[in-house]
Amino acid sequence: MNLYINGYNVFLIVLITFLSSVILTPIVKKMAFHVGAIDRPDYKRKVHNHNIPRMGGLAVFFSFLIGYMLFAPKTTQMLAVLIGGFVIVLVGILDDINPLGVKYKLIWQIVAALIVVFYGNITFDKMQIFGIHFNFNYLSYPLAVFFIVAIINAINFTDGLDGLSSGTSTIYFITIATIGYIMNKLGGLDVILCLIMIGSCLGFLVYNFAPASIFIGDTGSMFLGFIISVIALLGFKTATITSLIIPLLVLFIPILDTILAMCRRIIKGESIGTADKEHFHHQILKSTKSTAKAVIIMYFINILFACVSIFYTLGDKKISMLIYLVLLVVIFTLVFRTDILFEHHRPKKEKRRKDES
Repeated sequence: MNLYINGYNVFLIVLITFLSSVILTPIVKKMAFHVGAIDRPDYKRKVHNHNIPRMGGLAVFFSFLIGYMLFAPKTTQMLAVLIGGFVIVLVGILDDINPLGVKYKLIWQIVAALIVVFYGNITFDKMQIFGIHFNFNYLSYPLAVFFIVAIINAINFTDGLDGLSSGTSTIYFITIATIGYIMNKLGGLDVILCLIMIGSCLGFLVYNFAPASIFIGDTGSMFLGFIISVIALLGFKTATITSLIIPLLVLFIPILDTILAMCRRIIKGESIGTADKEHFHHQILKSTKSTAKAVIIMYFINILFACVSIFYTLGDKKISMLIYLVLLVVIFTLVFRTDILFEHHRPKKEKRRKDES
């Protein structure tokens, strides 16, 4: 059992970044209060009832930098990831202090994606699916930029409950690292990034899980989405169907939630950037009445999708597809029985009680 990367034990990588995040998060918490990066209660779209510092993603980013300096290879690709990540984090900090408009964040997300794609040459590549060859050629560049920006916003949309975006991302990183081990590809840059991010996220979750004492903010949720998209593209370089399917399976809920949120807002005649409390996790919260329980349920659902991807990698297609179909039935049943897409009418009894009052 080889658990070493560049001479370092994988558990050491996770431990160092975990401890870094645990130590740095309280410092970032004080910084957030000092610069006014505070998340204040808002009944229309927030679920907390007191002021909580945000910008916690800065601790995750600093822990990531420590992991990079100690364990990651110093390559052009890695430098592109660092520069793009710095752009994303800087925009996130500004937004956490004084919210920016959607279009301004989108512009800088595209800039970060362009750096990764053109300077780091991290793009889509050739692919073979069921004997059919695909060569994206020049389309590989715009598709990669679109993919990065889409995943950044998908993870950003999950940042609605304590520990949800950081926990969901951790599940993704653990899944990809596990698959890297199964496929004997621990030395890949994508797996190294995953190990660094596992420790960074877990250390932050010590303070971020319900009841959270600090939020990850746009600083963190956008950075997590950025790193996840980069890792997915790095895995895609293997030019296999597995590298394409795995990210989509593990990120099914965030991607679906993003698509449904956009559709919901278009149906209502609202801007797709309008915040609301009808996301997938909000529907579960309405049923559980507990943030911690809702987040754990979301973790469990994401773990199930992660298991599908692992079963798929192991070659057990029947089990993976069976689980996947069952999950799809459950998810879409929830979609059509709740307000995720369409607003349902109140029961007659509730309407009568309201009229009588």
